[in-house]
Amino acid sequence: MKNLKDILYKVAIDVIVGGSDVMISKIEFDSRKIEATDVFVALKGTLVDGHDYISKAIELKAKVVVCEILPVNKESGVTYVQVADTNLALAVMSANYYEYPSEKLQLVGVTGTNGKTTIATLLYQQFKNAGYKVGLLSTVKIMVGDVVYKATHTTPDSLTINKYLHLMNEAGVEFCFMEVSSHGIHQKRTAGLHFKGGVFTNLSHDHLDYHDTFSEYRDVKKKFFDDLPKSAFALTNVDDKNGEIMLQNTKAKKRTYALKSYANYKAQILENQFSGLLLKVNDNEVWTKLIGRFNAYNLLAIFAASDLLGLEENENLRLISLLENVSGRFEYVISKEKKITAIVDYAHTPDALKNVLETINNIRTGNEQLITVVGCGGDRDKSKRPKMANIASVLSTTAVFTSDNPRTENPDTIIEEMESGVSPENYKKTLAITNRKQAIKTACQMAEMNDIILIAGKGHETYQEVNGVRSNFDDLKIVKELLIQLNK
Repeated sequence: MKNLKDILYKVAIDVIVGGSDVMISKIEFDSRKIEATDVFVALKGTLVDGHDYISKAIELKAKVVVCEILPVNKESGVTYVQVADTNLALAVMSANYYEYPSEKLQLVGVTGTNGKTTIATLLYQQFKNAGYKVGLLSTVKIMVGDVVYKATHTTPDSLTINKYLHLMNEAGVEFCFMEVSSHGIHQKRTAGLHFKGGVFTNLSHDHLDYHDTFSEYRDVKKKFFDDLPKSAFALTNVDDKNGEIMLQNTKAKKRTYALKSYANYKAQILENQFSGLLLKVNDNEVWTKLIGRFNAYNLLAIFAASDLLGLEENENLRLISLLENVSGRFEYVISKEKKITAIVDYAHTPDALKNVLETINNIRTGNEQLITVVGCGGDRDKSKRPKMANIASVLSTTAVFTSDNPRTENPDTIIEEMESGVSPENYKKTLAITNRKQAIKTACQMAEMNDIILIAGKGHETYQEVNGVRSNFDDLKIVKELLIQLNK
């Protein structure tokens, strides 16, 4: 049990109706989880307004209600706390409830359109290999030391973040690396957290179903850096034109990385093969198992962040050479008989797809076919669909358009919207196969000796969502099975 006064510390309160010197069990924003003596925080979401469930929470014996609009009819024995922003209040209350867990470790946030998962996950690997106890909050999974928890969002809600950071404190975790999404920043999920550093990767076309304009999307990302304390570092990719913008108003120590521009941390690609990358990083050569220009940026960001967190340079480079690829990010398998290379990648934005295809084309000798299987998710930004199809048709020998996670949309309609972006001269290079497994099978059947298949969009995901139902679907597992069958 905790005192409500302590939970409300630093919360900007407009009005309190009822007593504030009461003991509470826990904080909830889902009325279905309320138990006696809990605090219910009424959040205004994009689809659901928690204010509509205040009475339900009180029926379940909530002792305190935190809301933006006070109910007309108030129950006796219940304390009502009115605030201007319940998302912000929840973030501050969560940090208070779990006794400021982010201040007891070194927390680094990674934000940008592409590369967040790779950088956060590889930084986890890097510091674990250096002998530290490390935590991870990512799209793929949550790690508390060596213990794995399932992830549901790129950036979890503030209550969940603080719960896992508290578990990390109890486990003796020294460093934590987390993905920071634009949704998470906009919805104040990271408010109340104390960051040691922030990393900006890049900014490209994504989430315009949520953010009205690209400039709004950019400014939300920038706010993360604006809010960093003076004691933190702000590390940005200045080869991206938005990199300098992220640093404009930050109080944190400003540092930059780049392959092409002047920067504090520089890298040059010396060799780029399917077996890995040879990089020159700040005048030191290092061989890594990762592939492609986009991974050169990721590895440089990891080198820079590790340096800023105190790793000695030679040890930093040695550990980078040990890093293993992240699940669903340029994972590949090569068939035994025909030596067909099948690559599975999470690329689900135009920029990410272009990066992966250009990487493959830079490694190709030119004689192999490059067959790309790609779709676009339903109930998401529609404007990127024709762009992704155009990129796939231009940079592939054949592009097979298929379902991704259609969710509540008609998958055939999504494919038609993709096809609208294909120019007439490339249309003959495309196929439309709605069933994703059949699309992958067709790509495998088309592939000949030494050809390359890219299966893009879902990466690490092990499901496909159709009309609210998730069915088992693992791109890597399916393509492995198909290549074995077709090689018999």
